[in-house]
Formats: sequence, structure tokens, C-alpha cells
Amino acid sequence: MDEPEAALSPSRQMALLTAIHNLVDDRSQFIISTHSPILMAYPDADIYELTEDAITLTPYEETEHYRITKQFLDSPERMIRYLFEE
Repeated sequence: MDEPEAALSPSRQMALLTAIHNLVDDRSQFIISTHSPILMAYPDADIYELTEDAITLTPYEETEHYRITKQFLDSPERMIRYLFEE
């Protein structure tokens, strides 16, 4: 799947996780290209980060998308100030 979260709200992304889980229980496998920390949180998923230099197996909490989202949610005011600095 290529960025299935593109048209999904966070709650619908969680519903997608449930659907994926049900299919995995039936022995399905998935390769998903995503920027969604919600989808990346699937238990026991292998997450590969692609950069200009390498393709690296990366723990969930070390992914760029997780770290940036967490920073924003932990302190949106601070992040907004940082983004809007002149």
C-alpha cells in the first residue's frame, strides 16, 4: 500500500490498523509506504527508513515521523513559535 493514510483521519487510520490486524491473523502480509506514526505503530512491524544514503531498519520511536509528531504534540505552542520565527 502506498500511503493509505493520505485520505484517512486519525480514527480511520486506527480502523485500518484493525483491518490489517485481522488480515495478518489470516496470514496476510503487507508492505506499506507511510508517513503515519499511527500506522507505523503496528506491533512487531519491521520499519525501514529510506534516506539518500541507506535503507535502515529503524525502531518505531527512532523514526523521524514519530519524533517530529511527538515533539509537536508534546508542545504545540513551542513548535509553532519555532516554525514561525523570522
